[in-house]
Amino acid sequence: MNIETSRMNHQMRTSTPQPQLSWAEITARRVVRHGLSTPSKDVRPADMVRTMCGAHAQVLSAAFWSIGLRITSITQRVVREALWTERSLVKTFGPRGTVHLLAAQDLPMWTSALSALPPSHNGQTKEVRLTSEQTDEVVNAIATALCDAELTIDELSAAVIAATGPWAGELVVPAFNGMWPRWRMALATAGTRGALCFGPNRGPKVTYTNPQRFLPGLRPADGSTALTWLIKCYLYAYGPATPQQFAQWLNAPRRWATELFDSLSGELQQVEVNGSLAWVVAGDTTVPSIMPQSVLLLPYFDAYTVGSHPRELLFPGRAAKRALTPSGQAGNFPVLLIDGIVAGVWHQRRSGRWIDITVEPFDQLTAAQRRDLDDQVERIGAFLEGNPRLTIGTVTAGGHA
Repeated sequence: MNIETSRMNHQMRTSTPQPQLSWAEITARRVVRHGLSTPSKDVRPADMVRTMCGAHAQVLSAAFWSIGLRITSITQRVVREALWTERSLVKTFGPRGTVHLLAAQDLPMWTSALSALPPSHNGQTKEVRLTSEQTDEVVNAIATALCDAELTIDELSAAVIAATGPWAGELVVPAFNGMWPRWRMALATAGTRGALCFGPNRGPKVTYTNPQRFLPGLRPADGSTALTWLIKCYLYAYGPATPQQFAQWLNAPRRWATELFDSLSGELQQVEVNGSLAWVVAGDTTVPSIMPQSVLLLPYFDAYTVGSHPRELLFPGRAAKRALTPSGQAGNFPVLLIDGIVAGVWHQRRSGRWIDITVEPFDQLTAAQRRDLDDQVERIGAFLEGNPRLTIGTVTAGGHA
């Protein structure tokens, strides 16, 4: 679809009145759909992850609590078993090439949708970058090496270089502790194509394996079908949203996202939000009749804060300075969430069975909010199978700690 056709379609849609949703209604809708208003009962971790459209797992313990705070009466042991024993969850590379927990049954859709994205900008020089042919060769070598094994990064590196050639092992990729071999640029790509996922740690070392080992017959879905599925999942969890916000969530080109949304205009619809237009799945304009009341402690990179927009409403006032990075990125700070809005930050420290939790609210808590916070701290203790101790701290003035 070209830009002129997209503009004409937009004008046709906006010529009739759009349903209007307030920010309070949108917040209530998202809080309920994320399982943050009332923790769910009798829900498997994988089912909750599907509803969240993936759980961020850069910090695995944070991913576990992201799931645990949304389900009653489970411990981190239950989530760990879902990941490493049941294999109903899979730890792999998801949106933006970042590490996520995804529902294993959705992996064919995820891999197909992520593989159908336009190539992202590669900041490396031409001499360093892998060609498309080299990328394919490395991904195939990774899939073969991991087909019946769980390998550390060093073991996988040796296998890939042996299968492809010395060029794959050239130390040309700048890294935190020196230089990485060239093939490492295709590691996340192997994950998004379904050739690789994480295995259980071997002591302190991360391992990788092939998801075919526990998902035999894993076959990618049609790319177009998978992208449609992903948009609808995203809009269910985070809508109303714009194509630009969807593009940011995926780290994809904005123009591509706009044209993709326009191509699905028969399955999506626009609503008015504070004078601007955003998208939902067609017919999905329902909102809760009342605003759910909740006081929650969200961990690092919780999906609710990372995927929800607009940032200035979700992180109002001091929240933007204290709980976002200078570039506006969400997730780098665990947050106190009150009625769906970021209202403070928190951190924890464990010593044996004792879990010291310090919460720094931006404003004084009401008596009811303090009782709810006490309940939330007790839930963290039960989830982590420890003894929690709460301290109410003071937010540091002037930016980030």
